[in-house]
Amino acid sequence: MTRFDDFLSEELKDPEFKAEYDALEPEFAIVRAMIDARKENGMTQQELSEKTGIAQADISKLEHGIANPSLKTLKRLAAGLGRTLKVEFAR
Repeated sequence: MTRFDDFLSEELKDPEFKAEYDALEPEFAIVRAMIDARKENGMTQQELSEKTGIAQADISKLEHGIANPSLKTLKRLAAGLGRTLKVEFAR
């Protein structure tokens, strides 16, 4: 394990921290899905930028979780990756 993993494991023992961390899971899932799809396609952020018209810097911000994409942006990214966007309300 990395030092960050050790740190995170320790922090997750705190119920308040864990609740906040768990609340962010949907955002983490979107970021992971975006990065995974881009890498599966063998694309760089710059290549995805050129294909979607979304600035590379904005793609970087999305992948680092420091920007929240709109549905329109997610649809553009999905199309640029040859994917479809699926949003659902799960139980």
